[in-house]
Amino acid sequence: MIEPIGPSQRGLVETSTGSGLSRRWTDLMPRVLSALVMAILALGTAIAGGAWFSLFWLAASCAILWEWQHMIDETSAIRRLIVGVIALTAALAAASAGHDGVAVCLVVAGLLGVSAVAPSGLRLAAATGLVYASALLASVIVLRTSEPDGFVAIIWLFAVVWGTDIMAYFGGRRFGGPKLWPRLSPSKTWSGFFIGILCGTVAGLAVAPSPRQILPLLLIGLAAAGVAQAGDLFESAMKRRYGVKDASHLIPGHGGVMDRLDGFVAAAVFAACLGIARLGIDAAGAGLFTW
Repeated sequence: MIEPIGPSQRGLVETSTGSGLSRRWTDLMPRVLSALVMAILALGTAIAGGAWFSLFWLAASCAILWEWQHMIDETSAIRRLIVGVIALTAALAAASAGHDGVAVCLVVAGLLGVSAVAPSGLRLAAATGLVYASALLASVIVLRTSEPDGFVAIIWLFAVVWGTDIMAYFGGRRFGGPKLWPRLSPSKTWSGFFIGILCGTVAGLAVAPSPRQILPLLLIGLAAAGVAQAGDLFESAMKRRYGVKDASHLIPGHGGVMDRLDGFVAAAVFAACLGIARLGIDAAGAGLFTW
């Protein structure tokens, strides 16, 4: 039987009836320290842009791919990881050189390769892991390299997701109440869900350009915050499906990179797709803010 997901996940409320207040906050210090380090790296590379930004998110995508492949099955996980990392790295190099079509073909080739070395019953799941990792990498690169609002788009995305994440955690633990989806994530609460979305929306609005266009930015922030929460639930469903508590133990207080970036992946894909749909791939960032 799969064990209930533990308190190391974001936005959870302590479920043990015998626990006091201090027990509910025992993971706070490692979470804060880990979050500070990751925030400094994310912000620093976002400011630097270029190769530093690309390499940072390539590393994050490869870590997600590694966690995904080990989560679904450890058999041939290393081979699947190697094939996937080669595909991600080659696709990033091609995209950086302006060959977007080649980059897409390289990812498709990687999907076929990962599927080929996966156990017969896990080929689709293994390939989906590469889709998930490449979607993150492609989304943040598209947003950051777009003009004129690429940098602002990334900062806005950080504000929305981090605001949602942090306040869902504190709101859920402070107020508790009815569970959001007990079968999927037993400790998440509706209070944390709504507090997180509201605070993420406000945080995004605070850093977005064009303050006169409040209503569209408010709605986009609300949608992105909701998508981030959905991404969190998606990862919870995956972990429950494969019987793991955390994606890995790479990040103290948070679990794995997937545990930290599940909502960010979903929100980044949403933002990139919206921006591209409105003003095209070269102006995806501006597509979020120009109304």
